[in-house]
Amino acid sequence: QTFEKLLIANRGEIACRVIKTCKKMGIKTVAIHSDVDANAVHVKMADEAICVGPAPTSKSYLNMDAIMEVIKKTRAQAVSLNESICCSFLSPKNITSLSLQASEGVTFIGPDTHAIQAMGDKIESKLLAKNAKVNTIPGFDGVVKDADEAVRIAREIGYPVMIKASAGGGGKGMRIAWDDEETREGFRFSSQEAASSFGDDRLLIEKFIDNPRHIEIQVLADKHGNALWLNERECSIQRRNQKVVEEAPSTFLDPETRRAMGEQAVALAKAVKYSSAGTVEFLVDSSKNFYFLEMNTRLQVEHPVTECITGLDLVQEMIRVAKGYPLRHKQADIPINGWAIECRVYAEDPYKSFGLPSIGKLSQYQEPLQVPSVRVDSGIQQGSDISIYYDPMISKLITYGSNRAEALKRMEEALDNYVIRGVAHNISLLREVIIHPRFVQGDISTKFLPEVYPDGFKGHKLTDLERRELLATAASLYVVEQLRSQKFLGTPRIPIAQSKRSSWDLSVRLGDGIYPVAVSQDGSSFSVEVDGMKLNVTSKWNLASPLLSVTVDGTQRTIQCLSRNASGDTSIQFLGTVYKLQILTKVAAELSKYMPEKAAEDTSSILRSPMPGAVVAVSVKPGDTV
Repeated sequence: QTFEKLLIANRGEIACRVIKTCKKMGIKTVAIHSDVDANAVHVKMADEAICVGPAPTSKSYLNMDAIMEVIKKTRAQAVSLNESICCSFLSPKNITSLSLQASEGVTFIGPDTHAIQAMGDKIESKLLAKNAKVNTIPGFDGVVKDADEAVRIAREIGYPVMIKASAGGGGKGMRIAWDDEETREGFRFSSQEAASSFGDDRLLIEKFIDNPRHIEIQVLADKHGNALWLNERECSIQRRNQKVVEEAPSTFLDPETRRAMGEQAVALAKAVKYSSAGTVEFLVDSSKNFYFLEMNTRLQVEHPVTECITGLDLVQEMIRVAKGYPLRHKQADIPINGWAIECRVYAEDPYKSFGLPSIGKLSQYQEPLQVPSVRVDSGIQQGSDISIYYDPMISKLITYGSNRAEALKRMEEALDNYVIRGVAHNISLLREVIIHPRFVQGDISTKFLPEVYPDGFKGHKLTDLERRELLATAASLYVVEQLRSQKFLGTPRIPIAQSKRSSWDLSVRLGDGIYPVAVSQDGSSFSVEVDGMKLNVTSKWNLASPLLSVTVDGTQRTIQCLSRNASGDTSIQFLGTVYKLQILTKVAAELSKYMPEKAAEDTSSILRSPMPGAVVAVSVKPGDTV
C-alpha cells in the first residue's frame, strides 16, 4: 500500500527523478511550475501540472501559500519538497503551515520539521552534533553580532577562519578570511548573501581546515528508530564551495574510517529522530581526522552514485519511510559494488572563474546514452531554455564500472559523446579533471582546481602528437566537405575543388601558428603529412551527424564539428575542448600574411558584467574621486 497521488514542489532534473520512481510505484504525480516553465520536461512527465506564479522562485517554486493551495486543489496525499523550501522551513509561518497540512492528512516526503529546523541551523546542528559525540570543527557556537565581534572571535580561534551563514547551504553565504580586513569584508558580504538567499543573516565562525577533503555519508532512517549509513561519497572537486565531480566510494577511506564516519552519522540522525534519506557532510584532513560540517535534510544532487554502488532506489526508500514502513535492510546488507562517478554538467563558461553561468536555448541536445553503463539525470531537452531565473545545471552525468578505472574510462567516452549546442558548457573542464594524473591517482582536496589551474582553466593543452592529429583531422574534414559540395552542387565552391586530383597542399591556422598540411586521398581514407610526419585518417565522414568518429593512425577519437564555412573557418570539439581553426589553400595562405590584424576592442572606459545577474552593491556615488 502506498500513496495514490504525490505533489512535487520542485523543478528540473530532481523533479523528473522523483516522477520516474513514482511511475514505477504506481503513484500519480502533480507538478508545479512557473509561467516560463510551462513546457518544461517535468511538467510533461507529470500526470497533472499547475502554474504557481511567475518566473522568480520567490513567487513560484518558493511560494508556500500557492503550493499549499495546490495541495488542497489536487488532493495530493504526499508532497516532495525542494531544497530551498527545506531551508525556508526555518520560518515559523512555514512550520505552522506544514503542521496544519500534516494534521489534515498530508504527508511530507522527508524528515519532520523538528529535524529540518535543527539541522538547517548550522549553530544548533553543531551543538547537537557535539552532544551526539560527533567530531566537530573548533569554532564559535553562537551568533556573531557584528564585524567587530567577528574580528575578535576570529583572533581567538586563529586564522584562517570560515565565516558562513547559519541557515545556509550550497556554498552561499560562505567566506574564508585570513586576516582582520578579510573578516570584516567577509562578514558584510556573507550577511548580505545570507539574507537574500535564506531570509536569515545570522552568521557563525569556525576554524578553516586547510587543504581538506569533502566526504559525506548517506544515511537512511525510518520512523521506528532504525537507521543505516549507505557508505560515503567523495565530493572534494569543487569551485566556489559547490561540487563539480563526485564519486562513490572514496579512494581515501579505509574500512575503519568509513565505519567510524558512518556510525557518527547515524548517531546524529538518531539524536534528532531523523526519518528519511539525509546526508551528513564531513571535512577530512590528510591524517584521516574527520569533522562534522553540516547535515542536509534532503535528497542530495549526487545521490545517484550511492544508488549505483548499493543498488537502492533512494526516492523509493524515502516514500516508503514517509508512508510509515520500516527499513527493509540491515547495515550488513549494504554493499559497495563497483564504482560510480558523477559529473555535474552546467551551462557555464569554465574559462571564467571555473564556471560563470551561460543562458540561451539548447539548439541541439543529445545525451550519451549509447555509451554502456551511463545514466543521465536531466530535466531539459532540445529546445529548452537555460534562463537567468534558475540554477544553470543541464544534467548529472553518471558512469558506473566494476572498478574506478572502468568508470573513469566510460566517463571520458560519455563526455566526448555529449552534444550540447546553444549555450556555453563545462564539458571541457569536467574532461580535464577526470583525466588529470592527480585525480586518477586519487590525490585530491577541495583546493584541487585552484592548485591545478592557478591561472584559471585554459582548456586542454595539446601535445605535439595531439596537435598533429587535430590538424590532420581538420584538413581531411575540409577536403571531404569540399569534394562533397562539388559533387552535389555541380560547381566548385573554392579553388580546392577545381581539379580532379587526389592530393592537395593546404595550410591550417591554429592559434598563432600556420601549419603546412599535405593531404592525399585513398578512397575514404586520407594520408596527411604534418610536420614531416604522415598520418592515416579514416572515418565514415557522416557530416550530418553532430558526432564524428575519426581514427588517426589507429587511435579512435570522437569529435564534434561545431561550425564550418566555405572560407575554411572551422570549430572542432576535440578531447573536450573547442578549437578554432582556419583551413587555407596555398594561395590564401600566401595572401593571409598581408591581411591587417583586427584591433582589439578598447574596454578601458567600459564596465562589463562577465555574467547575467543582479547588482547587490555600488561602492561609489556621484562626486566621489576614483
